[in-house]
Amino acid sequence: MSQIEKYKRLLDNVREVVSLSQQEIEVFLSVVEVRLFKKKEFVLQSGDLCRNETFVNKGCLKVFYTDLNGTQHNVKFAPENWWSLDLESFATQMPAFYSIQAIEDSECFQISKMHHDWLYEKVPQLEKFAKLRYQNAYIMLQHRMTQSLFSTAEQKYDAFTRKYPGLELRISQKDIASYLGVTPEFLSMIRNKRQKHRIP
Repeated sequence: MSQIEKYKRLLDNVREVVSLSQQEIEVFLSVVEVRLFKKKEFVLQSGDLCRNETFVNKGCLKVFYTDLNGTQHNVKFAPENWWSLDLESFATQMPAFYSIQAIEDSECFQISKMHHDWLYEKVPQLEKFAKLRYQNAYIMLQHRMTQSLFSTAEQKYDAFTRKYPGLELRISQKDIASYLGVTPEFLSMIRNKRQKHRIP
């Protein structure tokens, strides 16, 4: 398998935003590291430094925080073609607030903070790519905050299925419930209600 084939999903993700020459692609891929994470393995734990940004090639990760009562709150899922990091920790190199964990066996591509900054100098187009990605992430965060304030649980579930099509068939009901801010039992009621009203 050639490098282009191996990193096709990653390169397609970048090419959706910017164009890279063959030389720029080679520079970019020279600093990408392949990491395999087993299900339940941590990519990042709260309190550690976020030293890498992570692109999911296969599998799925979740981003969450744990409150003082020990309750886990999922804030984001990262299936194939999604990026994941604790942005504040990555940018400031201060301890991470969030944890990132594999919820499926996952193959990921990582770029370190050091190489990330170096790439901006060597391939300026990648700085444009990163800025647009962070901008989109901020917009998604705003939408999620608005949903949490004004949407019903059913509306939140509908938004989840649009944002992550098919993911409800791959991950646990407990993880989805945590993301929606409801109990697994209430989520089960929502899903059963949707099944009953589905047109054959």
